[in-house]
Parts: sequence; C-alpha cells; structure tokens
Amino acid sequence: MSVAHQQFLNPIWKPCVSSCPLLAAQFLVMPTSNIEVSPVQCLTIAAAKSGASFSNSGDLSADFSERNDDLGAAKGSGTTARGRRLLKVREEKRKREYERLHNYPAWAKVLENACKHDTELRAVLGESIGNPELMRKKVEERVRTKGRNFQKSKTGSVLAFKVSFRDFNPLDAYIWFELYGSPSDRDVNILGSVIQAWYVMGRLGAFNSSNLQLAGSSMEYDPLYDAEKGFNVMPSSFHDISNVEFQDNWSRVWVDLGTADFFSIDVLLNCLTVLSSEYIGIQQVVFGGRRMGDWEEGMTNADDGYKYFEI
Repeated sequence: MSVAHQQFLNPIWKPCVSSCPLLAAQFLVMPTSNIEVSPVQCLTIAAAKSGASFSNSGDLSADFSERNDDLGAAKGSGTTARGRRLLKVREEKRKREYERLHNYPAWAKVLENACKHDTELRAVLGESIGNPELMRKKVEERVRTKGRNFQKSKTGSVLAFKVSFRDFNPLDAYIWFELYGSPSDRDVNILGSVIQAWYVMGRLGAFNSSNLQLAGSSMEYDPLYDAEKGFNVMPSSFHDISNVEFQDNWSRVWVDLGTADFFSIDVLLNCLTVLSSEYIGIQQVVFGGRRMGDWEEGMTNADDGYKYFEI
C-alpha cells in the first residue's frame, strides 16, 4: 500500500473524509490497494473538501439568518410582552378616537349646529362648544336661572341690552327701544302694558325721592312710618305720555316726566331687564333723540308694519 493510501486510511483523516459526502463516495468506489495519488490530485481533493466545508458553513449561516428573521417578525407582530403592551396602547387610543368621532352626543351636535345661526345660544355656551360635559353644565346653569318650563318657547334674550342718552330732556323726549325682530301682537301688548304701568305709577307720584322713609331702614325690627310726613311732602308726578308706537323692529314712546325724580328711569330699566330676558328681546334702549334706525315720520299704515299700543 502506498503512502497516500495509508494516509487516507489513517484515523486522523476519517473526520475530514466523512465531513465531505462527495469525497467519501469517491473513496468508496476506489480500490483499497495499490492506489497512488499524485500531488495534484491531493490538492484537488483538498480544494473539494474546503469548498464543501464553505458550502456547509454557508448553509448554516443562511439557516441562522432565517431564524433571526423569524424572530424579528415575531417581535414585530406583538408576540413579545413589550409588543403586546404597545399594541394594547395603540388599540385603546384608536378606540378613544373612534368614540370621539362616532359616539359624540346627538344633543351636543344639535346645539353646535344651532350656534352657527343663533348668537344668543352661542353666548350661553361660550367656550364650552366641543366639550359635551361643559356644554351640559352651561345648559343646566341656564335652566336653574330661567326655570324648567321647556314647553314654553324662549322669546327673550340672554344678552343685556345697551343703554344710552342723546340730549335727553325729561320734559320732552322720546324713549326708543330696538328689538331683535318685528314684534308680534303679543309683544306689542306686553311692552305697551309695561310702559302703561310705569306711567300710571309715575302719574300717582310713586317716584318721589323726598319721601323714602323705609329705603334705609332695617327690617330686623318693626320699622316706623310717619304718615303725616308723607302726606305733607311736595307731590312729584309724571305729566304726560304718548301711545307706544312700533315700526319694524323699533319702538318709541314720548314722555314728560314732570316733577318725578330720575330714579323713575332706574325703575323702568329694571322692569325692561326682566322683560327682555324672559319675553321680548331688546337690543338697546335710547333716551332722547328724534330719529333712530329706519323710522319714518308719518308712516301709520298697518300694511307698512306700523303698530301701536294705546296708553
């Protein structure tokens, strides 16, 4: 047996041969005696073994790469604890956003749409628009203030009216009222009745600051009233008043306050404040002036929108 054949039969070479299936197959078919291997053949066999080893190592690398990819995919799919937590957070956020967009209270949507064309309602809700809970609180506050009679349509205004004076002469002046719209017959009767009651009280001397005996008294004890003093006080009364006239959304009344004191104006404004809030919305009240808005002197035809309340 040659040296080369002895080397291949040496146990040291067995792992190398067995590690290369192709090379092992060649030796299985080769005769075991009188085999001579040239140096070139040895180099060829060694190169084949190295290529097989590299090929096997490449297969192992590919296998590890595939396992790493599978592990990364498992992490991205949320199969890990951290991934599951992240998925849960994202899902909760998506649910909250969906509820905000699709489960918004219907009554809140109605109020928001109404605010686009109603300045009074917009003033009630204020900055609560878009926040249903805050909108609910605003409405409840409004209900507590104005009552719970929902069957009655709201005809007043939630906004305070403006008050101004223009060369006001208490003995000869008009008092103007600008409303939010053309008044109905009911509105004419209500506003006219308030002015009439105010005039009747003034005519009877109710606005006399010279006889305010109980204004600064305490009601903890029974107060004393001097009837003799009240009888001897100089009278103070209204002198004259005209009918209450209406043209479109404006109304006016001419007055001569006579000897009545100016706090009669405060009394009138107090009455108009509640009247505007509950029954007839008033934008502004002007004391004095000869013409306001589109008022036309001499237009007394009902077909043109003229109305009046007789005092």
